[in-house]
Parts: sequence; C-alpha cells; structure tokens
Amino acid sequence: MHDRRFCVFDLEGTGIHFMTECITQIGAVRIKEGDIRPDESFNSLVKSPKPIPPAIERLTGISNEAIASAPSFPEAYERFAEFAADAVLVTQAGYEYDVPLLQHHCKQHRLPMLANPIFDTKALFTLIHPEVCEVVSTDFLIRYYGIDTNGLKRHDALDDCILIGNIFLKILQEYRERDIEHLDIRGLKVKRFQIPGMYFAELKNSLSELEAAEGSGSAG
Repeated sequence: MHDRRFCVFDLEGTGIHFMTECITQIGAVRIKEGDIRPDESFNSLVKSPKPIPPAIERLTGISNEAIASAPSFPEAYERFAEFAADAVLVTQAGYEYDVPLLQHHCKQHRLPMLANPIFDTKALFTLIHPEVCEVVSTDFLIRYYGIDTNGLKRHDALDDCILIGNIFLKILQEYRERDIEHLDIRGLKVKRFQIPGMYFAELKNSLSELEAAEGSGSAG
C-alpha cells in the first residue's frame, strides 16, 4: 500500500442524507512520494437541482448564487474522474457519506461509478487502534495527530482534502512503523459518524428565521 499513488477527495452537499441530498462541490488533491501536492488539485462547484438550505450555506460558505452558473454533476464528475485517473482514492468517513453520495449521483445520471480502490482514513485508523472507543471524526483525528489547521477552511472540499491528506500521511507513517504493507479490513467494525450538534443548531436557527419571514409576509 505504500507504493501506490493516492488522490484525496471530498464532497460538499445540500445536507447529510446521501439518498436525498445533492452534491455542491467536489475537491481533490494528489499525494505523491509522501507529500501533498496542492499544486496538483481539482476543485469544482456543482450546480444542484435542490436549493442549499441557509444552515448549510453558512456551514460550507457555498451559496445558491455561487452554484447557479456551476457545471452540472456529469460535467464536474467527468473532469474529476480524469483527475483521479487510476490513483487510490482517500476519504474521511467516505464509506458513510462521500462514496454512497457519489454512487447515488452516478446512478441517477447513468454514469459509471469510479472503479478506483478507496481508503477511508477512519477505517485505517480504527484497524490499528482498536483501543479507541470514540467516534473517529475529523476533529478527533486532528487532535490525535496534532494537525495544523491554520489557513484551512473547514467544510470547503479542497481545504478538507488537504486536511485529510495530512491525517492520511500520519496514519501511513504508523503503518510503516508497524511494518504493515497490505490492507485487510474484512470484518472491521467502525462507529458511524454522529450528526454534529452545530448542524442541528444551525438548521433550527434557519427554520426559525424562515418561519419569522413567512409570518411577517403573511401579516403584510
């Protein structure tokens, strides 16, 4: 696994439920010879047929105005697939969100899903740290490895890719130190991510604002 070419990817969407939400951004960055290559990156907004809720706009910084003129999913996906080529794809919690979201979109648009092998940093970490009882979230891994997040905007697909790439390199280092060269995650159990309380708070605030606006509109 140490001699492969890697491509970290991350998706942003209109929400967290992959069966009903739409992709709004695809980000990716290459890792070569043990280094993240920010100059070899892919970043595209994606036009969504579903509006971005105000809470998600605030969380990601992606507005409905910004994606109005963005490429359609098939257009963005084709360019992303070309960028990824035959590299091993790397995600964080991707088995739970990014991969099924991408599969769902490919099925909707009758496009072939990428056949690349996919590593999930969450699963990679859990495999060598069975003693950890916490949910292996991005924030947990940032704390665990002491990752520097300065200059990186969370919930931006490309910046998250750079962050995930740094986490991945730390995990790979541990695999080398343990002389682990082959990956076998059959039977591995991983705690699913938990919906952040911040998401519910933002959503509640947005709904309150919307109800207030509708109420004042009807009164007028």
